[in-house]
Formats: sequence, structure tokens, C-alpha cells
Amino acid sequence: MYAMTDHDLRAEILETARAMNAHGINQGTSGNISARIGDDFLITPSGIDYDACTPDDVVRMSMDGVPEGPQKLPRKPSSEWRMHRDLLTIRPNAGAVLHAHPPFATALACLRRPIPAFHSMVAIAGGKDIRCSGYANFGTEDLSRTAIEAMDGRTACLLANHGLLCVAGSLSGVLKRAIEVETLARQYCIALQVGEPVLLGDAEMDDVLDKFSTYLKGLDDGADDTADEGG
Repeated sequence: MYAMTDHDLRAEILETARAMNAHGINQGTSGNISARIGDDFLITPSGIDYDACTPDDVVRMSMDGVPEGPQKLPRKPSSEWRMHRDLLTIRPNAGAVLHAHPPFATALACLRRPIPAFHSMVAIAGGKDIRCSGYANFGTEDLSRTAIEAMDGRTACLLANHGLLCVAGSLSGVLKRAIEVETLARQYCIALQVGEPVLLGDAEMDDVLDKFSTYLKGLDDGADDTADEGG
């Protein structure tokens, strides 16, 4: 593991945000990404197109929810900063959080329909299903609370009438997880057009999770593109 500088991590956050849009799991400025840095975290700014952002636009915040200075530009953090902060706080090994509005995952979230064990890759979220949270308005403490409940024992969930939330050890890991969950959501929606999918049982998913343990550890360990105070 190597430590990235503050500037390099800011650049990596923007690269990940742009990749999120390029992969079709987000549109415009609606999603947000954060990464841990020392005792603080960095998060994408509110209301600025990622293609127009520079590393200086990324906002550094303390775990108390206070923007840390000096900020070269007076940018506001994403309105979802509480959700990011709370996940990073309760999961000390987590390095990055991603929230987005991918079409298929969001469609299921608007139906308030979780993704069951129709496919073994559902284990990418750390359990036997991918839950859908209760509803709360964006940017609120209530949304953070209901998201944390849905994420209990999981590394991804759907947010009711809203979108997708993922956590991982690194920026690269959280992007991979988000892409896979959206792929699963698309596959599940397609299967539902034909009929009701046959679900894997608890014993079958236990076996999947056991076989996935090494892969999941790779996504969820603290990783190369989180940063310390160096540089």
C-alpha cells in the first residue's frame, strides 16, 4: 500500500466520478463520491459538473461535518455528505463511498424492490440480497439513518425512490462494486419481464459467499487510492 497526497486523491476522486458517468451509472452532477484522508474525508462538490471540476473543487471535511481549510475555492460539499461521513465513521476500514442514480438500480429503488438472490453475483454486496432502504429526503439525517440501516452487514444497497449506495476499501473498489450492482439490477429487470426468477437458497448463497471471501476482501480492504497526510 502507498499513500497518496491530498492533491492526488482529489484528482483520483474526480477521475472516478467521470468514470462513473462514462459507465452510465450516473448522469450530470447527481451522484457523489468521497474518500477517507487521515482523520478527514474528501467529497465531490455540490452542483458542479465533474468535467468542469478541478482538484481544488473537491471539499475536505472533518468527521464533525465541518469543511476544513484552507479551501482555495469556497465550494459547498455534496448535499449527501452526512451519509458519506456516517458510513466512513462506522466502518473504519472503509476508504470510499459512492452514491449514484443508475437507471436500473434506481428503477428498482422507485419500486422499493430489493434485489434477491437470483444470481450468485448478488454476493458482491456482502450478503444474500441487496436491500432497499426506507424513504427519506435527500441530504437529510433521516436519509443517512435509513441508509445505514439498509447497509447493516452489506456493502451496497438501494435507496428508496432515489438510487444506489456503495462502500469499499478504495475508489477503484467502490466503482467496481457500483458497476456490478447496476449490472445485476439490469439483469433482474430483464428476468422479471419474462417471469419470476428462481432464487438461490440460503445454503447455496452461503457457499457463494464462502467462495467470494477472497474477492470481497480485495474490494473492502483499505487500499492504494486512499490517503494519509503525506504530501
